[in-house]
Amino acid sequence: MSTTFDRVADFTFGLRPEDLPETTRKAAARMFLDTLGITIGAGPMEAGRIARDTATVLYGAGDTLSARMMFDGRRVSAAGAAYAAATATDNLDGHDGYNPTKGHIGVVVIPAIAALAETVEDFPGPEALAITTIGYEVAGRAAISLHDTVSDYHTSGAWNALGVAAIAARMRRQSPAQLREAFGIAEYHGPRSQMMREIANPSMLHDGSGWGAMVGMSSAILAENGFTGAPAITVEEDRVAQHWQDLGSFWQMEQQYVKPYPICRWAHAPIDAIRQVMREHGLTHDQLAQIHINTFHESACLYPGLPATTSQAQYSLAYAVATQAAYGHIGLEHISGAGLTDPLVASIHDRITVGEDKRHSDRFPACRVADVTVTLSDGRVIKSGDVHARGAPEDPMSDAEVAAKFMAFATPSLGETRAADIRDTVLNFTEADSKFSDLGRLIYDPA
Repeated sequence: MSTTFDRVADFTFGLRPEDLPETTRKAAARMFLDTLGITIGAGPMEAGRIARDTATVLYGAGDTLSARMMFDGRRVSAAGAAYAAATATDNLDGHDGYNPTKGHIGVVVIPAIAALAETVEDFPGPEALAITTIGYEVAGRAAISLHDTVSDYHTSGAWNALGVAAIAARMRRQSPAQLREAFGIAEYHGPRSQMMREIANPSMLHDGSGWGAMVGMSSAILAENGFTGAPAITVEEDRVAQHWQDLGSFWQMEQQYVKPYPICRWAHAPIDAIRQVMREHGLTHDQLAQIHINTFHESACLYPGLPATTSQAQYSLAYAVATQAAYGHIGLEHISGAGLTDPLVASIHDRITVGEDKRHSDRFPACRVADVTVTLSDGRVIKSGDVHARGAPEDPMSDAEVAAKFMAFATPSLGETRAADIRDTVLNFTEADSKFSDLGRLIYDPA
């Protein structure tokens, strides 16, 4: 086995909850809560319903490896339960991410833990946070390694499958040899789907994370049963060793961004730029004669027209900026249903132009920066200057804001009491006497 794999295996199986810095434990609880809120909010959406119904048809299981689907209650295989929840979460683009990965981790980590918890004995809350952290740390480095060794831009499912495999190995008490095979299987079969193809044609495919969860879980169980895979390049090749050297010392868990809006992260800097200008100058939408957005290349490639579907709305740019200008926030009601045909948003959309700025492109993916130039109806011109997307470590959301976001997405489906119980239970995972079953009793019954 390679030295790098040995390091990863030691981390996966040897990390103790008490080894985590307090800041990392709190970050894990925040990300767990934030992702869970999007999972709940996405539950009634069409993509999630289709995924759950499909799981019952295609991904059933015997008693040993069956799991209830989150906020549904029907039993399918653990792989099917993880797939359904990750697919639903992926289709409401409000979940966390990490800039260097150019993608998302929590979208598979939380569904995987919830599914696997149905197949193992109960475990303490601090262990849940340790498992969460393992998933983030392994998947994040696999992502950076993949981006560093291939020429095109793959979706998150291509690499977050390895994070799921690590979680499964830890929870099911597999051996290092089984983990190595699971990594090899997961990387080989990971959905290396083309991200920019989805950007050009927004659909329910989103970031491939549903299949990342399915592949990761399936790979772990295949390895547990003796199936073998070729060594994972993203873990074992010499040219990626540098990306794993800081495992256990630099905590990517603390570097995740939280999204203020259920919109592709690439649109967030322009959204925040128009938000900043309007707040600082006390502007209303009827004062905006023209808005010009300067942004990075990937952002400029986002869907340009007025969206006809929820998927198009989430991969929008001008539409998202217009919605922010109109209402001062962007919620699920703006990217679905009647919100897609809002005449006020359409009128502001007509006043927006978009251009790529090399300065901003050169800084991607390390950061997402944009600026806007606003021409007012009285002829004044206001420039925002460079604006970073909110929610990242350089401009983080507060604990209160993260909790409020969770409640905003969870309450419509679950009611305030059940949503608040979930919030408090997850945040209490930092306490030694907490148990995952405290949460389990709240997340499997139908919404």
